[in-house]
Amino acid sequence: MTAPPAPSDLSLDTIDRRLGEAYACGALQPIETDQVQLRDRGAPFVVKWIARRDGQVHRHKPTRSATHNPFLPPEATLTLGAIGKHHLVLLNKYPVMARHLLIVTRDFEAQTRPISDDDFAALGAILAAHGGLGFYNAGERAGASQDHKHLQWIPDLPPLAQRVSEQPDDTVARFGFRHAFASLPTALWSSDGLGSGLGQCYRTLLTQLGIAPARADLPPYNLLMTREWMCVIPRSVERWQHMSINALGFAGSLFVKSRDQLQALTETGPLEVLRAVAEAQD
Repeated sequence: MTAPPAPSDLSLDTIDRRLGEAYACGALQPIETDQVQLRDRGAPFVVKWIARRDGQVHRHKPTRSATHNPFLPPEATLTLGAIGKHHLVLLNKYPVMARHLLIVTRDFEAQTRPISDDDFAALGAILAAHGGLGFYNAGERAGASQDHKHLQWIPDLPPLAQRVSEQPDDTVARFGFRHAFASLPTALWSSDGLGSGLGQCYRTLLTQLGIAPARADLPPYNLLMTREWMCVIPRSVERWQHMSINALGFAGSLFVKSRDQLQALTETGPLEVLRAVAEAQD
């Protein structure tokens, strides 16, 4: 890889400026969506689909590619810069949500590798500065769109993640699928050992789920993390009725391809859909 970019200025003003530049030159291709709010046994969800506007060319979410690696090298216009020694921060090329960032390893690492302390230090620095939601899709069955290791961040909590932050015990009790959950101490976010502290919590959660953290390749799971909590959800399948579900689904944000899928999702209930793609609770 060529010489690394300068250390990132990750202020929201800088992110917004780079978003504007990337959009102006066509590198950023946001996906316009419509949405509806749903509630399932008190749990809140938002369901989105690609908007259909008269006279517009409709973009579709990109499909997974077995041959193309968009992170090696990344598009210069989408690259915010370096964060730590081993990671770059990129703009998501096809965002459904504003200010959606990717934290990618500079050299290739598989998405099924364990999340390292360095990975957590990079993602944690963004969470410490701006809050929001960090998340990870460990492998194709967990909804990963690329094999190259990438963590993700969005600034606003989807509705179910927001409810977990407000009412953790009651909300997590409604899940009905296997998961491991931990609260995070406030002092962790101002400590020099942020990456190792988050990494230790992650490995503890994996162990609780019967997953050996030292394995070279881990089984599929999703990780969600805010400044208040961390949650790991093992996965059984990627799709429910042809609908791909990633970590954001477990945060309360789902994406459907059609009105027919929306109707099926509404009739079944989002929580039941999540249970179908996760693992049954013991």
